Amino acid sequence: MGTFHVDCTIENVAERTRRATVSKLLVDTGSEHTWAPASVLEGIGIKLEKKDVTFAMANGQTVTRSTGFAVIRTGDAFTVDEVVFAEEGDLLLLGARTLEGMNLTVDAAHKKLVAAGPLPAAVQLASSSRSPLTECHSPAGPDQ
Repeated sequence: MGTFHVDCTIENVAERTRRATVSKLLVDTGSEHTWAPASVLEGIGIKLEKKDVTFAMANGQTVTRSTGFAVIRTGDAFTVDEVVFAEEGDLLLLGARTLEGMNLTVDAAHKKLVAAGPLPAAVQLASSSRSPLTECHSPAGPDQ
């Protein structure tokens, strides 16, 4: 498949004018999270959440990193996602959750990100005469 990198802008969710460009994030569909330098995230005021996450690295090592929430942009696409405060020596990654939130997919042949197309949505079957809300029941049971 090959690898490629993209530039991203990361914004503080609460103060959108606080932003930074992070160059050359490795597009990694095998990583759930996006990883950006802790110094960059801290510099634009991304708040550390009280949630540390343990990751299994490709070499078998496990590491624990802090996370926070940010707006992540590349090209015209953007999303809000949980980002990892990468430490010195960590790879900087654009992860699968962020790609999905941006509705982007990998064009491996051309080493670029492309629109993933229409998003799936639930549909009500025409043959059903009952509204989905009529299927809900109170905790006491359907006859209560």
